[in-house]
Amino acid sequence: MLREGMAVPKVNESFLAELEAMGFPLARAIRGLHCSGNASVEAVVNWIVDHENDPDIDQMPLVTVEIDIKSDEPFQITEEMKIKAQELRNRARKKKDEAEKKLERERAKERIRAGKELTEAMRIAEENERKRILAFRKAERVEEQRAREKIRWKLEQDKLERSSRLGLPPKNTAAWKLSTPLVQEKKNSLPVKSVTKAELMRECLRSLKRNHKDDDARVRRAFETLLVYLGNVAKNPNEEKFRTIRLSNPLFQDRVASLKGGVEFLELCGFERSEGGEFLYLPRDKVDMAVLNLAGTELKSAITNPFFGVL
Repeated sequence: MLREGMAVPKVNESFLAELEAMGFPLARAIRGLHCSGNASVEAVVNWIVDHENDPDIDQMPLVTVEIDIKSDEPFQITEEMKIKAQELRNRARKKKDEAEKKLERERAKERIRAGKELTEAMRIAEENERKRILAFRKAERVEEQRAREKIRWKLEQDKLERSSRLGLPPKNTAAWKLSTPLVQEKKNSLPVKSVTKAELMRECLRSLKRNHKDDDARVRRAFETLLVYLGNVAKNPNEEKFRTIRLSNPLFQDRVASLKGGVEFLELCGFERSEGGEFLYLPRDKVDMAVLNLAGTELKSAITNPFFGVL
């Protein structure tokens, strides 16, 4: 009694012997005979050449229907058949080599294109960094100039007060009066403008430093901690843990929240108080890299500029 199942298909045994004698593996020869309909040895060889790169070319085929194909005609392997088979194999190998060379050329072109794009991206990044450094140094020089002006003005006022207490006429009054109208005229000539985000951040940091002027180390630590918080967000904007700060965290309380102006600075960067006031949270859609970079620049200036907060 026969039952249906998976079995190796029966093929023309004469063709199979001929193909094995030509050097074809058994599984490949049977698959070729089965798929070509046992037409002829040449048809099988052509089919094998066309399907040489199939992933299952050397897997034994299985069918559910048994096929009994027999031939009473003897087949002999002629020298012409061997030459034909070798030619077909050489042709298939040549075709494969050409395809691999073409693929390698395409890969080389892609590597060159990617290299050019990477070089251009690096150039743009370096140019942006150079502009950022120049802007940062310019802001530092302006800040230092304002601090020196303030110090000179303070020294001059002290001299005037001492001279007044001693009943002496003020010294260098002419020189002082000459510079004052020029500064005032320049100030009055400027148009009134709205306060920028950078100015708000700078004033917040100045206020924090002035409110805790007797503890420079603590102020510097607060600035450095704020820089770490914002740097983590800028590097990992999709990580919610970096965009969430628990207000009751002891480290955050000690280094930032306990200093007037610390939390306010984070709010200027986009952080919001959660309902109930337990967290500071920066929503992903409100992460603004330009604002974070601006805040980082202001913090670095506050840390490195010795005149910061003097005004």
